[in-house]
Amino acid sequence: MNIGEASRASGVSAKMIRYYEQIGLIRPSGRSENNYRVYGQSDVHVLRFIRRARSLGFSLEETEKLLALWQDRARESAAVKEVAVAHIADLERRIAEMQGMVQTLKHLAHCCSGDGRPDCPILEDLAEHTPPPAAPQRGSH
Repeated sequence: MNIGEASRASGVSAKMIRYYEQIGLIRPSGRSENNYRVYGQSDVHVLRFIRRARSLGFSLEETEKLLALWQDRARESAAVKEVAVAHIADLERRIAEMQGMVQTLKHLAHCCSGDGRPDCPILEDLAEHTPPPAAPQRGSH
């Protein structure tokens, strides 16, 4: 099948397929006599694996590691679990950070009267936590 057909069958855009080939995540496809990329069912299966891993938030590096483990029939499941558990910890950390952002913004929005006056605790908070502009250095133009 050509790249468009592989894209439709896998749910991965043709642009991403080319990118995954470029960065070495997947092996470059074979070429037909007229130099079109040619993909088989095994390629589509790999692309679906990658799409699912990415949909679960795995980074490209983690996806590459999982793909290598998936293709290694002698792997130990402990190695796969290690990648998944590390990813869970990262997701939980990011969720906690986002929950903190939500709470801060809720508080700031609650404190803002939202009326016609220019006073705004949201902007004041943003300005408080912004470093002042650097002073021009002597001798620089």
